[in-house]
Amino acid sequence: MSLSVRNLRKSYGDKVVVEDLSFEMPKPGVYAILGTNGAGKTTSIRMMLSMLSRDGGEVLWNGEPLTTDICNVGYLAEERGLYPKYSLMDQLMYFAELRGVTKAEARERIRYWAERLEAEEYLYPPAETAPAPDKKKRGKNSGRKKAFKPKLADQLSKGNQQKIQFMIAMISDPELIILDEPLSGLDPVNTDLFKGIIREQIAAGKYLIMSSHQMATVEEFCTDITILNRSKTVLQGNLNEIKKSYGRVNLHLKTEEDAKDIIDRTGAVLISEKEHEYQIKVTGEEQANRLLGSLIEAGITVVTFDLREPSLHEIFVEKVGEVHE
Repeated sequence: MSLSVRNLRKSYGDKVVVEDLSFEMPKPGVYAILGTNGAGKTTSIRMMLSMLSRDGGEVLWNGEPLTTDICNVGYLAEERGLYPKYSLMDQLMYFAELRGVTKAEARERIRYWAERLEAEEYLYPPAETAPAPDKKKRGKNSGRKKAFKPKLADQLSKGNQQKIQFMIAMISDPELIILDEPLSGLDPVNTDLFKGIIREQIAAGKYLIMSSHQMATVEEFCTDITILNRSKTVLQGNLNEIKKSYGRVNLHLKTEEDAKDIIDRTGAVLISEKEHEYQIKVTGEEQANRLLGSLIEAGITVVTFDLREPSLHEIFVEKVGEVHE
């Protein structure tokens, strides 16, 4: 199986929203589409799914135009898409039916994902009966279970609505999963929960497309990236290869004594400083080694000396900044 996106274009009048976006996914993994606000990320995703018309280009799955008839797709949109005044269970069953999942299978999958996402309390009655009331206050209803009132979408927090929408995206056991800001609104505990599920889908050989402003999370999962800015592709390729092309030029230095003067004398660029902890930009390993030698010669106690490639966050800021200049 493979996914091929070729020369996607979209304009509104004279305003170009997406200009010739192309990329390939020849094998399972995670592809990241990144960009500033308004760069065209969500528009690109919607065109890929035929939710939005294209001015040009094509999206192919195994060489054929991508449709839900030939590819089982799960889509988690950035915007909340739940009906606010309908029960969550009814909505899950409805979307399962739309995706061709039988009622029996849908119930099994909903139960699985409710447990996996720790969302059972919003979908199922509590297992235990209510505490027995005081004998003097007992009435004809004593000892009975409390009536369960189905939860509505607008009764849930933003993070819990995200869980339900993720269940909808996964209800058909998709082979292509598109996640637009999947960790939006999640606290750290639920962020780790979602990350664990994403890892499971990767291990299961799924194709994932992820769009997010959380660069550290994208870097954790993705193998290939496209960075968009003002509708155009400004950087594209394998993330590891991109990082290698920059070289090891970022230095994290921590010392027990003040080292600022020595850093300045070596010609390295001091990016930030906090209590003898420095983020430094060097030209390469040679300059970094000269700095280390100077620190040792001066009797400076070096606690941390970490020379690394730039992070995705740093690459993103550099590429987008270049376009804005």
